[in-house]
Amino acid sequence: MATRTPPSLPFPENFPKGISVGGIMFAILVLIGIVGLFSSFYQVPANSLGVVQRFGAFHGITEPGLQFKLPFSIDTVSLVEVRRQHKLEFGFSTPGATNVFQAAYDRGEQEIERNMVTGDQNAAVVEWVVQYQISDPKSYLFNFREPEKTLRDLSEAVMREVVGDRTVDEVLTIGRQEMEVTALDRLKGLVSKLEMGIQIDQIQLRNVNPPTPVQASFDEVNRAQQEKEQMINQANGEYNKVVPRAKGEAEQKLSEAEGYATKRTNEAEGDAARFTAMLNEFQKAPEVTRKRIFLETLGEVLPNIPNKVILDHKAPQFLPMMPLRQNTPAGTTAPSGGR
Repeated sequence: MATRTPPSLPFPENFPKGISVGGIMFAILVLIGIVGLFSSFYQVPANSLGVVQRFGAFHGITEPGLQFKLPFSIDTVSLVEVRRQHKLEFGFSTPGATNVFQAAYDRGEQEIERNMVTGDQNAAVVEWVVQYQISDPKSYLFNFREPEKTLRDLSEAVMREVVGDRTVDEVLTIGRQEMEVTALDRLKGLVSKLEMGIQIDQIQLRNVNPPTPVQASFDEVNRAQQEKEQMINQANGEYNKVVPRAKGEAEQKLSEAEGYATKRTNEAEGDAARFTAMLNEFQKAPEVTRKRIFLETLGEVLPNIPNKVILDHKAPQFLPMMPLRQNTPAGTTAPSGGR
């Protein structure tokens, strides 16, 4: 029986001579090896972690640096920035943002976000910022299809609930800090319950204003309230200045009165003690004490009486004892005509 020779493969007429099929296959294998080698390494930045998926399923987490993975899309790596603080903006947008979910994509959406209704059926324009970090890369990537969009929806729902529980005066004036704390606690609870792999750091209210049509009226009310508080503060300041001064003066007068009363009491007690001592001496020698008191009294009284001469009734004559010139006591006028 005759053997049949297999037909040879057709080659193009311009195919280079001297190159065999084995050489071509070898070149292809080398090219595949080079591609596989270069696709087996990847770089994780310093602020990120690498989440490795093998055939689409979670395989592990790698640290920053040069890392190895299986080539040809057997292993795929998602870089998650866990060492960076992210933020979401509501009611406004900052130019140059790199995160597409950081703010609403157009003005109309931002206007819808910031227009809210308070608990007393008034309107308010609220702008706020949510700052967060990615705490669990696996939960962040696998538990939600769009975790940042979900976080935006949760943040808006929480803020509308917080604003709706308060009056317009609380929202616009005194309740800002309490609203931030309440919204932060509620959003943290929701994120933890849903296991989103996100840690909420801060919620900060920015511009909180009444709607534009009533802005002027609201400003007038605010000015009136500020003037009222200013007048109250001035009155309190005047009160705090006058009342302590009056109290000080009253205490000073009381102290002076108490001092005067003590002085008079001591003087009276001293006079009584002196009179008692004198009485005791008088009782011991009445005649002597009487003369001593008489003489002491004359010594105090007579120097104040001018132009008086005291004579003994037994003196034989007056003229020899009369001085020609008498000294005039201070403060008196010498008599005219010497008699």
